[in-house]
Amino acid sequence: MASAETAAEHERILREIESTDTNCIGPTLRSVYDGQEHGLFMEKLEGRIRNHDREIEKMCNHHFQGFVDSITELLKVRGEAQKLKGQVTETNQKLQNDGKGLLTSMGELRQCRLQQRNIATTIDKLTHCLPVLEMYTKLQEQMRTKRYYPALRTLEQLEESCLPQAGSYRFCTIMAENIPRLRTHIRDVSMSDLKDFLESIRKHSDKIGETAMKQAQGQIARDNAVTSQQRSARGRRIRKEACSGTEVDRTESDPFQEQDSGILDVEYEEGDEIPGAQDLVDFSPVYRCLHIYTVLHETLEGYRRYFNQIVGFFVVEDHILHTTQGLVNRAYVEELWELSLSKTIAALRTHSSYCTDPDLILDLKNLIVLFADTLQGYGFPVNQLFDMLLEMRDQYGEILLKKWNQSFRLILDQDNYSPIPVGSPEEYQRIAGQFPFQDPELEKMSFPKKLPFSEFVPKVYSQIKEFIYACLKYSEDLHLSSTEIDDMIRKSTNLLLTRTLSHCLQYAIKKKNVGLAELVQIIINTTHLEQSCHYLEGFISNITNVPPDTINATKLYGTSTFKDARHAAEEEIYTNLNQKIDQFLQLADYDWTAVQGGGQASDYLSDLIAFLCSTFAVFTHLPGNSIEHATLPGKVAQTACMSACKHLSTSLLQLLLEADVRQVSMGALQQFNVDVKECERFARAGPVPGFQGDTLLLAFIDLRQLLDLFTQWDWSTYLADYGRPTCKYLRVNPHTALALLEKISRSMKDTSRKNNMFAQFRKNERDKQKLIDTVVKQLKNLIATNQA
Repeated sequence: MASAETAAEHERILREIESTDTNCIGPTLRSVYDGQEHGLFMEKLEGRIRNHDREIEKMCNHHFQGFVDSITELLKVRGEAQKLKGQVTETNQKLQNDGKGLLTSMGELRQCRLQQRNIATTIDKLTHCLPVLEMYTKLQEQMRTKRYYPALRTLEQLEESCLPQAGSYRFCTIMAENIPRLRTHIRDVSMSDLKDFLESIRKHSDKIGETAMKQAQGQIARDNAVTSQQRSARGRRIRKEACSGTEVDRTESDPFQEQDSGILDVEYEEGDEIPGAQDLVDFSPVYRCLHIYTVLHETLEGYRRYFNQIVGFFVVEDHILHTTQGLVNRAYVEELWELSLSKTIAALRTHSSYCTDPDLILDLKNLIVLFADTLQGYGFPVNQLFDMLLEMRDQYGEILLKKWNQSFRLILDQDNYSPIPVGSPEEYQRIAGQFPFQDPELEKMSFPKKLPFSEFVPKVYSQIKEFIYACLKYSEDLHLSSTEIDDMIRKSTNLLLTRTLSHCLQYAIKKKNVGLAELVQIIINTTHLEQSCHYLEGFISNITNVPPDTINATKLYGTSTFKDARHAAEEEIYTNLNQKIDQFLQLADYDWTAVQGGGQASDYLSDLIAFLCSTFAVFTHLPGNSIEHATLPGKVAQTACMSACKHLSTSLLQLLLEADVRQVSMGALQQFNVDVKECERFARAGPVPGFQGDTLLLAFIDLRQLLDLFTQWDWSTYLADYGRPTCKYLRVNPHTALALLEKISRSMKDTSRKNNMFAQFRKNERDKQKLIDTVVKQLKNLIATNQA
């Protein structure tokens, strides 16, 4: 009984030794030596050791052949690895050597590109400057040869076309300063020539008169001779005179020289045809002066003298008509006035059509009104003059539109497209006086603070009011009713808004290098300008005294103008955002054959997400609608965010399915999946407030379902549920799935060929390849079935 207990105790101790940590075996061994049977225990322990040795030997014998085979394969691999190491080392050395030359070439290329850019810039500047210099050389040659009329045309072309395109160079400034002096010089020279001509005509008028009288006397003699001949001989006489006339013409065609300014030295023999007055006088100074003054246009002082002379003449005629009897009569004076009026109107139409200065047109209009009122006071009808002034109103409006087009362009070009900082109540009141802006929330804030719009809003609004004032000035004293004046001003203002300002806003939106922040500010600005349109309606009604709700009153189209500009800016934002996304995607450099994906998003995508976050932070200043505060996020920001996410999702899918990417490994797909998860994290974070739930995530739903299908390898579910509304992979197109699966298949086959030395470990790959081939066939059958 004692030996059985001892044996059981020894067995327990042995099991405890086998299963207990060696650090805790001390107490167990002490219990053996405390007893009297330690020799028996040693025998059992040796027997247990021999049993374990036999089991180890059996296991080694069982795995020995596999171990030997593995060692043999490893020895083969060692040789290949050494060979591969040598090739890698050699390739690395060649790459380093080639890289040195490449770096040198890149440095030279960069220097050449810099020189090329400088040369291109120089050529561009010279291209704009050379026409100016050539034109100025041509002008100097024309001035030297006294060809003043062509010189004026050259001056006009130089001033309007060449100099603005050349830029702000010092020689351009000097030329621009010389242009008024050259015009004055040409005008003075032409006037001097005309005065010399008139002086010469006065001095030689007796010779011209004598020649004219001799010519008349000869004509009378010939007429008398013709009447005294018989009718039968008249034909021969006519033919003889015709022959004589031919000889005279040949005599007159001889060269002659200029004897005095305007008088030609013409010699003629007794019996020859007497030259006419027009043959004795050179009228070129008159024509030259006329052309030059036509180009230089009339001044207001010239118009004033012209009207004074006409008024003075008809005042005298009217006085004679009323203070004498029989000297002049009413019919004569009225006929004279009608003739004078028609010629005056024709002259005014011709000369005013050359005018491009709205101030001169306005002064001329006031002068014509004074001229008409003066003569009307003497009883002369002047309705035609007021009709002509109404015609000139259209010309005046076009000139105003051109002037305001330049003003709007200048305002838009100089604007910084940033909210206006306001540091004091006085400054706030100053801006509020320029633009009708009311915001109770902003007024409660302490100074300094910022207005939501930029400088161009109050400036544009002020310019619109100035335009309305300019239209009103022309309408004054034209004997028009308030309704007619109101209608004229509203129509002109509509032209300013829908044509001039609209084109300027489109120019500001579409011009090169406009940023997203500027486009956002343009949207805010046009929103506030749209809200101010009803103030413009009231402003026009106040100055014309016509209520805005009058029947048939013309309405302002400013609201549609600013809405169109805002929509254009929104479209430009969407386009620019997509272009920025494309630029980031061009930096994508996926290793489509990677064995394993990385644990974090690609660098290009991280930079893209950071850019989108900063961009949409700016978008939170967009207005939601026309009555909300301008700092609230609105539909524009939400649309831009959704558009950007959809474009990013579509572009990533195109990148994955690109034809140039022939194969895609599962490792590359894992990295791609990490990047898509980063996009989803961005969408889930809510970069723009206002989206309900996970609405923004729907932009990436196609990519997510496609990647889940491949990463989870859930083909049985996809093929079984395809076409059902509740399908888990409803957004996965079978064509897309087939294209990606074929890329993965090619990648696996290529990997298997490279790893042919481990043939005994390829069973899993072969099984997966067979599964892929089976799925490919099923997808093709599915596509064929749907097409049928």
